[in-house]
Parts: sequence; structure tokens; C-alpha cells
Amino acid sequence: MENKSKFTIKSIVAIGIGAALFFVLGRFVSIPTPIPNTTANIQYGVLSVFGIIFGPAVSMIAGFIGHTLADLSWGSPWWSWIIASGVFGLIVGLAKKAINIESGKFGLREIIIFNVVQVVAHGVCWVGVATVLDVLIYSEPIEKLVAQSLGAWGMNAVTTAIVGTLLLFAYSKTVTKAGSLQKED
Repeated sequence: MENKSKFTIKSIVAIGIGAALFFVLGRFVSIPTPIPNTTANIQYGVLSVFGIIFGPAVSMIAGFIGHTLADLSWGSPWWSWIIASGVFGLIVGLAKKAINIESGKFGLREIIIFNVVQVVAHGVCWVGVATVLDVLIYSEPIEKLVAQSLGAWGMNAVTTAIVGTLLLFAYSKTVTKAGSLQKED
């Protein structure tokens, strides 16, 4: 019996590159905020590009591994937020079906879909997943988590809107559109 794996060499390489970029950006390009233990991050814009190009499994695993490595480089992993990063990759990656970036089209319709999905995904992840898991795993006080989760949601949604939209638009311009190549006589 043949084993059909969804993971191709291309997707495994994409996971590695995505996780490495997430780690580097999360470790060295975090923007401090007045909210304790909360930073504005551009790595979610990059992770969302991997989701739109390669799909939910790649971006989920890349986000999970990249966030784990970033946390380990600071000392110890904060599992609730690591899991939330994976869930963010999963949700944004599901938008791959609605945004056919490989067609070379990333116009107003696709920009709106992308940004609605990423804003909702950040809300689900930071206000929902991370907050619930912070309470369940770490017994964090909900009063502290309100500012952190709302701050992370807002800041990450803005940075993802800017970075993700620009990167996806640029990527769409590199894709050869169907029918654009002509045979020379």
C-alpha cells in the first residue's frame, strides 16, 4: 500500500524557511510597546504570506516551530502564545482557497479577503486561544490578559495588514499569468 503524504519536499522546505523567518523576525525585530510582555510583531505578516502561498498546514507548523524557537532563545517557551501562533497560521492558511495568489491576481477583492481573515484570525488567537490557555495553563489573572490580548490583536493586525499585504502584492507580480507566454515563430 502506497503512503500518500500531503507534505512534499517543497512544503517541508517552506516550513523550514517560514519557521526560520518567524524566529529571526520574532527574536530580533519585535517592536516594544507600553503593554508588559507584549510587542508589535512583523513576523505574522510573513507567516500569513506562507499561509496564502502554501496553505494551512505549512503556516501552522512554521508558526508553531518559529514561535517555539523564538521563545526558547529568550529563556523558556510560553506555550499558550506558541499554540496561538500555530492557530493563526492555520486560519490564515485556510484563506488560500479564497485567494488564488498563483493566478497572479492580488487586487482589491483579494486584499479585502486577506485582511478580513487576518484580523479575525488575530482576534481568535490573541483574545481567544492565548487568553484561555494563559488562564488554564499559567493561572494568569484575566485583568492582566485583557490589555495584553487586545494589544496583541490590534498591533499584530496592523503589522500583518501592512507587511502581509505588501508582500502578497509583490509576490503576485512575480507570478507568470496563464496565457501570458506566447510561442515565437
